[in-house]
Amino acid sequence: MKMVHTYTFKGISKETLWSTIQNKEVLQKALPGCKVFEEVEDNVYHSVLGINMGPIKGEFTADVKQVDMKEPEFYRLLVHAKGKPGEIEADAEMNLEDTENGVLLTCNAEVEVTGLLASIGQRIIGGVAKVIIGQFFKDIEKETKNLVE
Repeated sequence: MKMVHTYTFKGISKETLWSTIQNKEVLQKALPGCKVFEEVEDNVYHSVLGINMGPIKGEFTADVKQVDMKEPEFYRLLVHAKGKPGEIEADAEMNLEDTENGVLLTCNAEVEVTGLLASIGQRIIGGVAKVIIGQFFKDIEKETKNLVE
């Protein structure tokens, strides 16, 4: 399943946004339901997320890797998450670009799901993912402004 999500961060520089989304404390605060977010090696993280949205409920353990980093413009996130509702495998390209309205962050992701998650359908999963990603970006914006002030 292909997913694209964009968010415009106003009033901050691309460099400030980049450093914010590289800060593991910020990421733990911004990831919905995040109970654990620890760096296990350079740019590799282990996390535990509790998700309770519609038919998707449960705890997921996830391994997240940041690769192909081109500061402050681009990186890829490779995510493998497991939980009772199934498994999620994602490859997301994160692009940061200056626009006249602010810094545009575009997430282009290819996501594969198995188990119960796969059986409930792409439309529902896509909707839940959109809410989670949207909330994540809003929380990142709030954390960025807190760091700048």
